[in-house]
Amino acid sequence: MSGTKHLALCMAALLAGGIFSACNGSADGESSLADSTAELQSTSSTTSLTNDSSTTTDNTVSHTTESQTDTTSATEDTTVTENTTLSSDTTVTETETTTYLTTTTEEFPDTEAPILLNGGWGTTILQGSDFDLNDWVGYADFYDPTPVLTYTGEVDTSTCGKYPICATVTDAAGNALSWELTVSVVESMPTGGGGGASPNLSFDSFMAQHAAEGVRFGIDVSRWQEDVDFEAVKAAGASFVIMRIGYYYDEINMDEYYLRNIAAAKDAGLEVGVYLYTIANTEEEIRQNASWIAEQLDGMELDFPVAFDWERFGNFQQFGMSIRDLNELFLLFAEEMEGYGYSAMLYSSKTYLENFWYVQQGYPVWLAHYTSETDYAGEYILWQRSCRGRIDGIDTDVDFNILYESELAKW
Repeated sequence: MSGTKHLALCMAALLAGGIFSACNGSADGESSLADSTAELQSTSSTTSLTNDSSTTTDNTVSHTTESQTDTTSATEDTTVTENTTLSSDTTVTETETTTYLTTTTEEFPDTEAPILLNGGWGTTILQGSDFDLNDWVGYADFYDPTPVLTYTGEVDTSTCGKYPICATVTDAAGNALSWELTVSVVESMPTGGGGGASPNLSFDSFMAQHAAEGVRFGIDVSRWQEDVDFEAVKAAGASFVIMRIGYYYDEINMDEYYLRNIAAAKDAGLEVGVYLYTIANTEEEIRQNASWIAEQLDGMELDFPVAFDWERFGNFQQFGMSIRDLNELFLLFAEEMEGYGYSAMLYSSKTYLENFWYVQQGYPVWLAHYTSETDYAGEYILWQRSCRGRIDGIDTDVDFNILYESELAKW
C-alpha cells in the first residue's frame, strides 16, 4: 500500500474513533534508547499571557510536512519524562470546524482538540529568572502545526511561592484543551529525589521471566555502554544486539562506538540491527537521515529493519509540527530506506504508540515499555523490557529486549 493511501485510511480510522481528544496514557517510566536525563530548565519573571500568535481562519487547509525549523536548543540524547495523564481539571472545548484537505483530495473536518504530551506539573523555577510556559509543557494537534498556548493567572518570579495557573491550547479550528498546573518559584533548586531508581535486572532473571516458544533475547547499545565484550554478551544468552548508528540534531553524527560495535558483534556471531536517534522535522532532513544511514551501511546485511527513534515530545510544539506531520515523516523515512534496500521500523514507548503514532499499523514496531508484563494491545516484533539490565560483558546498565520470531517473520 502506498504511503499516501495508507495515511488517508489511518486518518479516517483515527478521526472516526476520536482517540486524539485527550492523551489517555500515563507515565510508564519509559526512557530513551540513548539513556540520558531530562534537561532542567530555569525560567521566569512576572507573566500573565504568552504566545499571542494569530490562528488560521481558512475553512480548508492544504497540508505540507515542510514545517518550520526546530528552534529548540538540543543536547545530545536529551529525553523528557513522559507525563501524559490529564488531571481531573483538564477540559476539552470544541468550537467551529476547519476542514483539511489531504494529498488524496479527501477532506476531514478538524473537530479534535489538541492533546497534552507534558502538562508541566511540578514546574519549579529559580527566583528572578525568566518564565515561558512553552519551555515547561508539551502539546500537539493532529492537523495544526502551531496551536496557540495561553494561560490565565500570574507567575511573579521576583517572589518565591506557588502560583496556580490555567493553561489553554487552541488550534486553528478553535478546538481547545485546558488544564491546571502550579508553578513553584524557589530561591534554590531542590536536590536529590524520592524513591530512587528501579532495581537492576540480571539477564538470567530476564530470560527466566519471559521464556517461551518463539522468543529470543538481546540488548541494544550505544556509546553509553562504552567498550562491550560481545563474546561475553553472547555467552550470557543474548542472540542479538541493536546498536545506535548515529544521532541527528542540526547535523548527523556517527555514534562514537558504532564501528567497533558492529564489527565486534558480528565477529561474536550475534544478529545485528541499527537505529538512528533523530529530531528531524522536515522532509529534507529525513531524506538526509536516510541517505546517511544507507551510506554508512554500504549494502551491509542487517537482521532487523532500521529503527526510527524520534522521542522529543516534552516540548513537541517547538518543532512546528502536527501529529500528522511527524507520522508522515516516518512514512517518508520508511520509503527512503526501502529505496536503499532496507526496511524500517518504528521505535516508541507504549504511551506514544497509543496516543500519537498511527502509522505503526503498516510497519514493524519496537515497543518500549518498562514493566514485567506489557498491556500494549498493538502488534510489535520487539519489546524493550528494561533499561536497568545487567549482563556479562557490559559494566553499565543496558536495555534488555525480547524478539518475537513469528512477528518478525511477517516482515
